[in-house]
Amino acid sequence: LAIGRRGTPRKLDVPGEDLPKVVYRLVDPEQYKGQDVLVVGGGDSALEAAASVAENGGRQVTLSYRGDAFSRAKPRNRERVAAAARSGRLQVLLESQVRRIEPASVALDFQGREMKLANDAVIVSVGGILPAEFLQKVGVQVETKYGTE
Repeated sequence: LAIGRRGTPRKLDVPGEDLPKVVYRLVDPEQYKGQDVLVVGGGDSALEAAASVAENGGRQVTLSYRGDAFSRAKPRNRERVAAAARSGRLQVLLESQVRRIEPASVALDFQGREMKLANDAVIVSVGGILPAEFLQKVGVQVETKYGTE
């Protein structure tokens, strides 16, 4: 039985998260061309989404992560994000958290102060909640494996 690692997408639990502009996975980065996009998360999915949207013409792409470094992400994804940031296509906000999502903006807590960004779309990539309890109840042993380069 292989169920992947996403499970049910983890939510931010902030006001406005139910707006239609909030999604939990990137399907096509080109759909965000010319838009102000916020990507939330610090793992490989978030870094890949942010870099892809930035590379495909997002107007202002911002990557928000609550940690102080992308330590769990693969080196190639960290470098891709760093390159997009150096080129000015991507803004990286470490030690930041979404406080609320509004129809045309998002409010973040960035290193202790509130920051408001114009926003057309939010991509939340903060992992998933696996049905571990259910699987254990039906006798399935859950073994966690982490990907490698």
